[in-house]
Amino acid sequence: MDMPEAGFGVMPIEQARTMDGLTLARGIMEGRLPAPPIARTLGFGISEVEAGRVVFGYEPVADHYNPLGSIHGGIAATLLDSVMGFSVHTTLKAGSSYTTVEIKINYVRAMTPNTGKVRAEGKIINVGSRIATAEGRLTDSTGRLLAHGTTTCLIFPI
Repeated sequence: MDMPEAGFGVMPIEQARTMDGLTLARGIMEGRLPAPPIARTLGFGISEVEAGRVVFGYEPVADHYNPLGSIHGGIAATLLDSVMGFSVHTTLKAGSSYTTVEIKINYVRAMTPNTGKVRAEGKIINVGSRIATAEGRLTDSTGRLLAHGTTTCLIFPI
């Protein structure tokens, strides 16, 4: 997904505290709020968002190669960590935040610049008052699975 240059930055924490997670996510997707700088660094963006579910788009580039000539596995891990965590974020009330406590990533296929656009989808498994779990899938444009994972997040007041 193409993201406008002006849409990147760091939102003041005071502003973030006043919004529930779904409002924040929709604002970022619509370009009304700044996307996190990591999105520009890696070239990903939100293409779909609803309560408990988020989809990011990413197009592999040669700048993300590892020494073996494929996209570094850390890119897939970052995409999955981000999309799973953000799916948790969409369920939070104003004044709450989260942090990743644990992630588990399974790599199925390598990504290369020839893979084309990929889709990272995160979905909630369970959200409690302090702990949330989510799952993620990274697929190519034909729906082939590239990687999948799970996360555990700690929810806390900000």
